[in-house]
Amino acid sequence: MAAEGGGKEMNEIKTQFTTREGVYKLLTHSEYSRPNRVPFNSQGSNPVKVSFVNVNDQSGNGDRICFNVGRELYFYIYKGVRKAADLSKPIDKRIYKGTQPTCHDFNPLTATAESVSLLVGFSAGQVQLIDPIKKETSKLFNEERLIDKSRVTCVRWVPGSESLFLVAHSSGSMYLYNVENTCGTTAPHYQLLKQGENYAVHTCKSKSARNPLLRWTVGEGALNEFAFSPDGKFLACASQDGFLRVFGFDAAELHGTMKSYFGGLLCVCWSPDGRYIVAGGEDDLVTVWSFSDCRVIARGHGHKSWVSVVAFDHCTTSVEDGDPPAEFSGSDEDFHEQIHFGVGRDRANSSHSRLSKRNSTDSRPVSVTYRFGSVGQDTQLCLWDLTEDILFPHLPLSRTRTHTNVMSATSPPATGQTTLTTVSSPTTNPSGSNGKDNVSTSSSSGNPANSLPSTLPRSNSLPHSSNPAGGSTPNSHTGSSSSNSSTTTTTTSTTTTTTTTKGNSIIDSAFIATGVSKFATLSLHDSRKERHEKDHKRNHSMGHINSKSSDKLNQLSSSRTAKAEAAKTLGTTLCPRMEEVPLLEPLVCKKIAHERLTVLIFLEDCLVTACQEGFVCTWARPGKVGLLSSQNNPANSPSGTVV
Repeated sequence: MAAEGGGKEMNEIKTQFTTREGVYKLLTHSEYSRPNRVPFNSQGSNPVKVSFVNVNDQSGNGDRICFNVGRELYFYIYKGVRKAADLSKPIDKRIYKGTQPTCHDFNPLTATAESVSLLVGFSAGQVQLIDPIKKETSKLFNEERLIDKSRVTCVRWVPGSESLFLVAHSSGSMYLYNVENTCGTTAPHYQLLKQGENYAVHTCKSKSARNPLLRWTVGEGALNEFAFSPDGKFLACASQDGFLRVFGFDAAELHGTMKSYFGGLLCVCWSPDGRYIVAGGEDDLVTVWSFSDCRVIARGHGHKSWVSVVAFDHCTTSVEDGDPPAEFSGSDEDFHEQIHFGVGRDRANSSHSRLSKRNSTDSRPVSVTYRFGSVGQDTQLCLWDLTEDILFPHLPLSRTRTHTNVMSATSPPATGQTTLTTVSSPTTNPSGSNGKDNVSTSSSSGNPANSLPSTLPRSNSLPHSSNPAGGSTPNSHTGSSSSNSSTTTTTTSTTTTTTTTKGNSIIDSAFIATGVSKFATLSLHDSRKERHEKDHKRNHSMGHINSKSSDKLNQLSSSRTAKAEAAKTLGTTLCPRMEEVPLLEPLVCKKIAHERLTVLIFLEDCLVTACQEGFVCTWARPGKVGLLSSQNNPANSPSGTVV
């Protein structure tokens, strides 16, 4: 698709792209940047990051945006697709000396039109709590850098809490803070609370309450990003050692792990229902991991360089019956029967919903589509669809999927009756009985995919070979009782039972108050046999990795132990070989910037991207671009062009 109105001399920069739901268009007048729109010289600086909050003011324009560019931090009213951005009037602007902001996060619980709580992490290790509306700086944590001297890589408020927040550093440590506590004038002393495989949790020894409350030491090398599950009970950590580790947060118990194909993991996100985790990193891949099965279920290959951000689109992710109802037109207000999750912990959760569907009595399973996106250092935006042929390989495909180009890895079970039950917790799936498969799904509605014609293809998965034994573990949506299926081996069913039991025990222990407990050494996948197969010849290193990337990888993983561990994990459930899991190809893969992309956020009526030059771009969803012209005349507004 030719660029329209985009870069003048670089016409390969796309300003719109088409998906099954319609055309996404770049709104050049809704671009946010530094007030003078001068591209930022990004060499050697920290990534541009963006945070949103809704202050629920009476004007109906309650969205606020914060982004960092170099040493500067900006706070604006975000007008999105409605009105053009007025960059001459930031609510707050801060310029820092000696250190740079690296990440930030709003507390959605305490946000009002008069006050917001914004945490800002810095390159020298400090964390600042500011109120950009009141223009106040209330507190500075780790001011003397006695807790950690390394760069802050990720900061997040603990879901449901007005005072607790978690901070990750490039040292590989995470710290739990309370805004009410001070950090003390001396370095903290720690006492071991819990220890497991490649992680440890320490509590701070002190006569009076002080920060940090806890210190997590996770893996080797930097902890690049973490993400809380939608219900706030679990924590997914992406580390430079290439491991994804998922913990029960309250009990500090390891739930499961995954290893990248090679290199470090840079980003991680949860599906809106908490069933799946997507991670991306230095292997140029996006990897989809099942929370309940604790295994890789798919990989996506579309980027030509490191993947910097992954995010689920809660508005396009959907669950539908076999035949889409004709009355749905595809607008955001279509599903009136939705029941919101009882969590309500952040802005995105307001779109989480559970669809009360009738039981399907005519052997047609539900059609499930998860939409997620990724951006990378190759300046490309990729959108991916995760469909039911990948999620439920044991079930017959629904009728909506008539033009699929994926080869089924396993034969469908003999019994075809499917019951849809909706659950809010990812590990409380009911076990199937009497030969029926209970498929537990929940979805986010907003732009439902069931408005699509039934003739459209619903998969973008490349053909793949049949999974070997052990690689075809049944999804725990069907519970451990699915071991009566003829395709399931004894070893596999045992593994499924073990995993399910572990998941339930993690949930149970999460309700127990954290205290000094017995040391637990968690060894994952003990019951699985290590398979010693032929040397991995194919896809051992991706052909498109250039020499510079290889040099970086060699520097980052210089330790021999890391390389030895990587060789051990390849071909196991931690890191399947490329041919052992489905390989997805992107729905959309477009170059949308001149500099590496560092932000991807899905909002109700648009998606937001940002590049290292400091330009924050708004892409209107299909049918949403007309809102702007009806409410505002762009000719009378300050407008800018994509540089």
